[in-house]
Amino acid sequence: MKKFWKENKIFCAIIIAGLIIGCSIYFAPQKEFLNNIHDEMGSKVKGSANQSVTVTTKDCSLIPELADNSLKLVTKVIDGDTFIIEGGYSVRILDIDADERGYSCYEEAKNKLEELILNKTVRLEKENEDRDQYCRYLRHIFLGDKNIGLELVKEGLAIARLDTSSSKYSQAIINAEQKAREKKIGCQWQSQNNWAINQQEQTSYEWHKIDQSLGLKIIDACQAQNYYGQNVIVEGNIADTYRSKTNTVFLNFSQPYPQQCFTAVIFSSDLNRFQESPEKYYNNKTVRIFGKVQQYQGKPEIILESPNQIEIGH
Repeated sequence: MKKFWKENKIFCAIIIAGLIIGCSIYFAPQKEFLNNIHDEMGSKVKGSANQSVTVTTKDCSLIPELADNSLKLVTKVIDGDTFIIEGGYSVRILDIDADERGYSCYEEAKNKLEELILNKTVRLEKENEDRDQYCRYLRHIFLGDKNIGLELVKEGLAIARLDTSSSKYSQAIINAEQKAREKKIGCQWQSQNNWAINQQEQTSYEWHKIDQSLGLKIIDACQAQNYYGQNVIVEGNIADTYRSKTNTVFLNFSQPYPQQCFTAVIFSSDLNRFQESPEKYYNNKTVRIFGKVQQYQGKPEIILESPNQIEIGH
């Protein structure tokens, strides 16, 4: 045997090196894939009209099956509706939607979910779908008999997010949101009340650039849904703004996201034409914009390609 190794040591070294390289190539993509998933579907960005879009692979074959009513330890909380369980797999809470990073209710919702479930064993109850397109398990979450999603909505830290299929807890979620909204409970609904007060205090503004001389109808931002496909002048207060990781800027009107009634969108390719940091410059301002009203995922928006399309009232 020693003689064999001595005479063939170069050949054997080549074989061993080949095996090492082959294993690295095979396992590295799987590790990268899992890291991408376990990082919360990390790169959540905003699509047009602020809809969340996550950059991920469509191949969820590496995610193991998870039996209904499985008991799992929560190891990390990402935000108010997403967390990580033992093994490093992501779970999205059904029937609710909490703010992403950068929005007013993000910290409070995340902190509350950490308080409720972090480092605790929860029961993951399955509904109609097992996973979403981002490879996250979709589950109702229970700690003992407490429905965690329902609890977050009751406290005004998340809103109802019900799909077209019937959920066994949908009515309870709807009732909880209605009560929280009426009583202005939690950061989701208190901010709405503040914006309503601010708008009532507004006085008349002067407009020098965008007025009826353009020959367009002037409408309130919250009426824009009635003018799809039409060129109009939209007037309203920008309640909050957001710049995505792809440098698209969103100006949300009347109320903070996700309760905004209208959005103006500036794509990254047009940003160099605008005031520096338009998400800061226009925030909390009453403005007029003009352009064609489009619909994106159920809400109206206008794409701003030039600063000439927007004016701050004085």
